[in-house]
Amino acid sequence: MPKFADVILPLPLADTFTYSVPQGFEERIAEGCRVTVPLGKSKHYTALVQRLHDDEPEGYVVRPIEELLDEAPIVLPTQTKLWQWVSRYYLCSMGEIFKAAVPQGLKGEFKPKTEQRIRLAASFSNATALNLMLQSLSRAPRQKRLLNTFIAQTADGSEISRHRLIEIAAVSPNICKELIDKGVFECYEVEIGRLREQCAAVVPQNTLNEAQQQALESINGNFANKNVVLLHGVTSAGKTEVYIHLITQALGEGKQVLYMLPEIALTKQIVERLRRVFGNRIGVYHSKFSDAERVEIWKKQLGDEPYDVILGVRSSVFLPFKNLGLIIVDEEHENSYKQQEPAPRYNARNAAMVLASFFGAKTLLGTATPSIDTYYNATTGKYALVNLNRRYSSLQLPEIEIVDIKEQARRKLMTGPFSDPLVEAMSRALKEKKQIILFQNRRGYSPLMECRTCGWVPRCKHCDVSLTLHKNSSKLTCHYCGYTIPAPKMCPNCETDNFVNLGYGTEKIEDDLLKIFPEARTARMDLDTTRTRTAYEGIINDFQQGRTDILIGTQMVSKGLDFDNVAVVGILNADILLNYPDFRASERAFQLMAQVAGRAGRKNGRGKVYLQTRQPDNPVLPMVVANNYMQFYDSQLSERMLFHYPPFYRLVYVYTKHRDLSLLEEFSYILGERMRQLFDHRVLGPDLPPVARVQQLYIRKIVLKVEGNLSQYRINETLLALQKELLEEKKFRSITMYYDVDPL
Repeated sequence: MPKFADVILPLPLADTFTYSVPQGFEERIAEGCRVTVPLGKSKHYTALVQRLHDDEPEGYVVRPIEELLDEAPIVLPTQTKLWQWVSRYYLCSMGEIFKAAVPQGLKGEFKPKTEQRIRLAASFSNATALNLMLQSLSRAPRQKRLLNTFIAQTADGSEISRHRLIEIAAVSPNICKELIDKGVFECYEVEIGRLREQCAAVVPQNTLNEAQQQALESINGNFANKNVVLLHGVTSAGKTEVYIHLITQALGEGKQVLYMLPEIALTKQIVERLRRVFGNRIGVYHSKFSDAERVEIWKKQLGDEPYDVILGVRSSVFLPFKNLGLIIVDEEHENSYKQQEPAPRYNARNAAMVLASFFGAKTLLGTATPSIDTYYNATTGKYALVNLNRRYSSLQLPEIEIVDIKEQARRKLMTGPFSDPLVEAMSRALKEKKQIILFQNRRGYSPLMECRTCGWVPRCKHCDVSLTLHKNSSKLTCHYCGYTIPAPKMCPNCETDNFVNLGYGTEKIEDDLLKIFPEARTARMDLDTTRTRTAYEGIINDFQQGRTDILIGTQMVSKGLDFDNVAVVGILNADILLNYPDFRASERAFQLMAQVAGRAGRKNGRGKVYLQTRQPDNPVLPMVVANNYMQFYDSQLSERMLFHYPPFYRLVYVYTKHRDLSLLEEFSYILGERMRQLFDHRVLGPDLPPVARVQQLYIRKIVLKVEGNLSQYRINETLLALQKELLEEKKFRSITMYYDVDPL
């Protein structure tokens, strides 16, 4: 019997902590169960048992576990194995993974949702007693109505909630209380789930066309030899139908399926399609669900009747699976799969492939614009490659017109952010009852507010960025730390009211649009308008049902949404994408523009895309116009090889942060020199990142480039040892230092 337990605390601590197992727990405790443990003088945490053993620690008194919270593990061995891989590869602690992977309700007290129900007291279970009671209520008509309603509603033996009974009888809650006080009714609590089962009528899956059928057969054939297949299909090629057939196959073999999406906005449309085929075998998991709902999904997956198919965003890779057979990673190129802040800074696409390998399952990566790294792996034989190059129903790809807005402005043909050709196209589309999507990858009203008299610009007091104007709330907000102030009426520097707003955010786009087309029904889809799950669903549903004419959005509108009636797409400023200071800027720009363009003309005729830019000669743009991914890929690959970037080299970004700039620069210099001693010319920096101060912490960045054929784990061990060595020095203990492996 175990005497000691090594536990994981939901804290950024490198090691596990050992506690003794009290008598009475030995037979019940298991690895993967939660326990309550003391830490320090007064703190108590919900911890996870990682290992049970008989090895008594030396040098300190072992404190006992206080409480055992589970009779069965809530984290399964395969999950723990994935956590260990994430910890080793992405250089984070198991505690950080525990905190990120497990819903908050499982790290503290979780109260099941209950419902009050009504039943007859035992003394009124026979008809005679019940009739006598009804007669006695002749002078209490509302009580009599409530009792008669109860009899009618439960005649078939069904139960009824207190709230529903009162609602149907149209009486006040006090009337029900009076019957309870008289001993006629009894009120009792029943645990009910928060998961909303929608009993959709299941219909047969669609028949695949010739190209889709060939793709399906090719995927199945490649799965015989490869564990990972890349499905490279143009936008609107019908990749989702291929996914549905693959899911059907997996379910037919008694396997579970994980279907991953990059964005919550996509889930509503995909859920509707999948539920039509698979009914309530589908479960949905993402951050817009309440924590209590996520706990219930987690527990359902541990139970005897788990969902066969989980549809979720990146966090769904951490759910408990017992019999996983297939993982689909849709839009695999999306940056949303990479967790940025806080740790663990993992890529869910890569973690999904590792998880699949633990089950002997297969992984399908699907996209119209593969990441350079993924396509390289597919063309060099690490993954298999399947192409789907024809749009569904042989629809043509949209026509893309490049509009030089610098020339348009010179000729005075710009109306705010809209070029003359785009305005004319939108006018025609609205007359023909067609819909429009406008893409601008900045939210808010204006990213920069400036005093024309003295040049003063409002800036965040915590971060090295200007504040963004949000006109609807009359506030200036920092999009890094959330710092907010009222928009000033007068310049605090020169006391004039001569402000000008520079640049366009989605809020200003909508404002200007309504001046041109006052009758148009517009909607915005950005972080400001999609704070809740219902907000996402409402915007998408209104556009899908034709209640919105023009949808303005950030990159959310690029992520695989499927609308039938979109005739015009406007990319309002391609230069924001092309001029970002990052080696992946061209890749991201190509992907975003190609994906946004793909929203046009998906069902009813060929669409038209207007790509506005001040750099019409940029070499990326003709490739977007021609939808020539291979030309783009080849051009990028030669640059990546020349400058030692992925897929030929692996990257690790090293970040250091502190409030004291001089101390930070001293530490960063020492760190850079120590890294050069270990890795030689592969180290660049320390340098300033694009935003060099966030939340009052100064930031420095070091880049490590290592050859792809070197062992990442050996490199990681060296980096961890270096971190431990430097931060143990008393002077530098307050420095924050972390690694971002395979950054995006």
